[in-house]
Amino acid sequence: MLVQQVTSRDNPLVVRLRKLVQEAAAYRKLGEVWLEGEHLCSAYRQRGGQVMLAVASQASWEDASVRGLCAAVGKVTLLPDSLFKSVSGLESPGRVGFVVPWSGPVAPQSGIATVVLDRLQDAGNVGSILRSAAALGIGQVIALRGTAALWSQKVLRAGMGAHFGLRLVEAAGADALDSLGLPLIGTSSHTETELHATRLPSPCAWVLGHEGQGVDPAVQQRCQWTVRIPQPGGEESLNVAAAAAICFYEGLRQQLNR
Repeated sequence: MLVQQVTSRDNPLVVRLRKLVQEAAAYRKLGEVWLEGEHLCSAYRQRGGQVMLAVASQASWEDASVRGLCAAVGKVTLLPDSLFKSVSGLESPGRVGFVVPWSGPVAPQSGIATVVLDRLQDAGNVGSILRSAAALGIGQVIALRGTAALWSQKVLRAGMGAHFGLRLVEAAGADALDSLGLPLIGTSSHTETELHATRLPSPCAWVLGHEGQGVDPAVQQRCQWTVRIPQPGGEESLNVAAAAAICFYEGLRQQLNR
């Protein structure tokens, strides 16, 4: 393991990390992703992901757990604590991070339980949906054009490691859905068909729409079913991430009870 120190704010690595943190889609240009914090790094290592470089704060290098996390990485760069904080995307900066390769554009794969994100804007919602998808048996996420960048720092933090167990397709057009070979199930608060009363196919592709506008009509037309979640409490709609978790669970529940 090669360990080196960097102290300059103008060092190319530091400049690159700052760009990855500050620009949501910078990973597409640079071909690499910044994973900050021990949880994300551990989750990535557990999946056997390739690490290009580990970066740790100077003080954290005294901790055996940080050194152990970096043990299998060929190169480690240590930054003074103040410099590490300056490139961190967190209010309480993580002590360590990995620079990992971005796989590049991925094509949809047919036959895999899927969730389709239609222009979702909130990175926290997107990350939460990825987390629920990974937990409840969804294997693929297709983000249509206009959806928050899946590998941005905010989505990564909200996903809590879910990224590493999912097939992630970005910037797809609606025509990409035709190749899935799956029934599409749209979601809307304005339909009469209730989720719990619908026999859900498995596998299927769930379609979740923009937080304010819902699913685009052109995408909705591709759906074999459109369902709603009963809300006897009288609210107009649920948060899309909460609605997604309910839909995924109902699909799993029905599958287990067959």
